[in-house]
Amino acid sequence: MISVIIAVYNAERYIGEAVESALRQTLPPAEVIVIDDGSTDRTSEVAQSFGDAIRYERRSRAGFAAGRNRGVELSTGDYLSFLDADDRFVPDKLERQLSALLEEPEVDAVFGHVREFISPDLDPAVAERLRRPIPDAPWPTPNLMLVRRESFLRVGPFSTALRVGVGVDWYARAVEAPLKMSMLPAVVLERRLHAENNGLREKDSRAQYLHVLKASLDRRRAQTGGDSSPS
Repeated sequence: MISVIIAVYNAERYIGEAVESALRQTLPPAEVIVIDDGSTDRTSEVAQSFGDAIRYERRSRAGFAAGRNRGVELSTGDYLSFLDADDRFVPDKLERQLSALLEEPEVDAVFGHVREFISPDLDPAVAERLRRPIPDAPWPTPNLMLVRRESFLRVGPFSTALRVGVGVDWYARAVEAPLKMSMLPAVVLERRLHAENNGLREKDSRAQYLHVLKASLDRRRAQTGGDSSPS
């Protein structure tokens, strides 16, 4: 019923925890799909150690969004859930979110709260340079959602033109579609803070966040027949 999709690049230290958090759900997913985006470390070895418990595919480096999109193509579930390779689902994430969708058939996707933590494997000097973790906050981004397959397809795939802001872009398009979305008042994801977070690795591409927001505003103006002049 539920497909969990994990796109991964060079996350040998964390991919095992991510996969285990998906497999050990109180409501186990029908499948866990791991798309290896050309990793050069031991990611492949760690992922394939789970054997038939997951579906693993390795591809040439094409980017985070392309990996997620490939996972969607391979998936068979009625519901889709996305997990970053360095994060962890809380044990009842899928059960709670599926219950919410079944109780409200008109809702397309349900999100939840995030709890951040500093990765315990970090050198203390590195950990001190990271910002303070957020203990509990609502976060409407794809790696916290459970979405109906047909609703995801209505919005379309993740943008492969972006290096950062991929989730922001997809959520903006979901709002425009429009999808009906809800927020569970509970933590569903533990987000790891470490020196290799994508936002840090791709810091030179952060200006793309502004392009994502501008593109969303332009689409909305086009839909309403408005212009870009101030009101």
